[in-house]
Amino acid sequence: MTNGKRDYRKERAQEKKNGDRRGKERAMRNKARREAGLKVGDPREADHKKPLTEGGSNSKSNVRIVSAKTNANKEVARKKREAKK
Repeated sequence: MTNGKRDYRKERAQEKKNGDRRGKERAMRNKARREAGLKVGDPREADHKKPLTEGGSNSKSNVRIVSAKTNANKEVARKKREAKK
């Protein structure tokens, strides 16, 4: 970070170098937001019924619009289930 601003190109280059999948997953989430009709700044989120990390897709049948709180709660519950395994 320089001058209080993020260098997205540098971050993306680092992700590619390290083989990090976050960039690809971020792009897929952003695509789902666009296809759901959510604009930048909209507080709602595109929730994948079957997560992308578990093989879900961006199809309309797998995406629903929910509040950020609802989506966060779903993620917390999913992580708790995984921890019990």
